[in-house]
Amino acid sequence: MPLQTVEPQRLYRQIADQLRALIAKGEFAVGDRLPAERDLSKQLGVSRPSVREALIALEVEGWVEVRTGSGVYVLDRSHRASAPVAETEWGPLELIRARRVVEGETAAIAALQRKRTHLDAIDRAIASMRELADRNTMPLEGDRAFHVAIVEACDNVVLAETVQGFWDSRKGPIFTRLGGYFETVKSWRSAIAEHEAIRDAIAARDAAAARAAMHEHMDKSHQRFSASWRRAKAS
Repeated sequence: MPLQTVEPQRLYRQIADQLRALIAKGEFAVGDRLPAERDLSKQLGVSRPSVREALIALEVEGWVEVRTGSGVYVLDRSHRASAPVAETEWGPLELIRARRVVEGETAAIAALQRKRTHLDAIDRAIASMRELADRNTMPLEGDRAFHVAIVEACDNVVLAETVQGFWDSRKGPIFTRLGGYFETVKSWRSAIAEHEAIRDAIAARDAAAARAAMHEHMDKSHQRFSASWRRAKAS
């Protein structure tokens, strides 16, 4: 038999596959509450963020339901159509960590290379975010414009396409579902203040401060999405 191509599998998918198999075998019955994230992470030898990504993937696929303040419960799939998550979708928490590495450096480069036009674009993006938040709307497009304006100051098409690809990945079903639990106008107001700190460092041409401010923003974003389910907004 000819050999088949071996594809690397994302960690959260490996975790989801194990949990899905256990549910299918009846190890967890319909209506059962799954073990807590911390217990699953210990049993599987992985991080809690990876477990969270796996649980969200299973929820998107209709295997479980996250009940904020209570836990994650197995659903009856007898009348549910399967909607598998794409093999290529990145885990949102892992994505934030990757963005921290890349965008910390693009912010530092932007601080050294930015022109007035780039700073104007950053200012417009922040103004758009503020305006949307004031209208009780999630300022996603303003956020995208902000990060794109920064990387455009780097004058490197590879970096620009990478950062745009990173941001656009948040439109996937796992990131969208996770955001539905933890993103609020209040949390976005905190994020806008973090954006303003990045802007100020870039305006001051302080590369070290711009890098540090972007790192802090990504760290806080990771913390927001990693918070206890009990702190998630009611669905």
